Amino acid sequence: MQGSDAVLKQVLATFERESHLILQNHLIQMNFSGGTLTVSGEVPDIASRKRIIHLAHSLSGAAELVDHLRVRVESPVGDGAMRDSVCERLLQAVDFRNCVICARVKGQVEILRGTMDAAGNEDGSGAIEVTVQDGVVTLTGQVISLSHKRLAGVFAWWAGSCREVVNLLDVFPAEEDNDNEITDALHLVLEIDPCVHADQITIKSLNHTVTLEGWVSSEDERRRAEQDAWYLDAIDQVVNRIDVRA
Repeated sequence: MQGSDAVLKQVLATFERESHLILQNHLIQMNFSGGTLTVSGEVPDIASRKRIIHLAHSLSGAAELVDHLRVRVESPVGDGAMRDSVCERLLQAVDFRNCVICARVKGQVEILRGTMDAAGNEDGSGAIEVTVQDGVVTLTGQVISLSHKRLAGVFAWWAGSCREVVNLLDVFPAEEDNDNEITDALHLVLEIDPCVHADQITIKSLNHTVTLEGWVSSEDERRRAEQDAWYLDAIDQVVNRIDVRA
């Protein structure tokens, strides 16, 4: 097995070749311990984070990878404000209208909507608990589909100033994840995003790689659609072939 310094050099070289972005070496650290590779540090955006973790996993040969890599935030907000923002998005979302929404505040759970008894009845959509610590949002609980799980994670990223989302939501009844599930979830996300014209974009998913095609009217919208794709759980690569037409 390669040493951590060799893996870091290989990962960064591959990253820079594929993304055409240059990361300063001191921002990322990799350390081996008993076959486990720990990746820590900061990167500029979600795409860089996902790419670095994927490359570290595939190039290191490590039996296990511990992910402590975070997105750098230029103007961070407090954990409380971020928690409130995530919860408000979930409370306002039509897709979670029958879902119990909770927040963990100073170690105590506050139920913001519904009751835990209602979470599992036939009209319920489960329960989501939101915790924020040092800019990292953690989602726990249970939802009714993989699309709901992925959508909740995207809402957490949309809250802004988020350094990482740890999505620990269970899905019941259990669903098998596949390319169609990823495509369906991203369709839902793009339809909800007011900054994107979802009907002008086509989505293809294959082996955790998403390809976006179609056209939009601005470079900002093109980048926004790609960013939404990166926000989804279990995405290793995004290929953006969307055209910009004035």
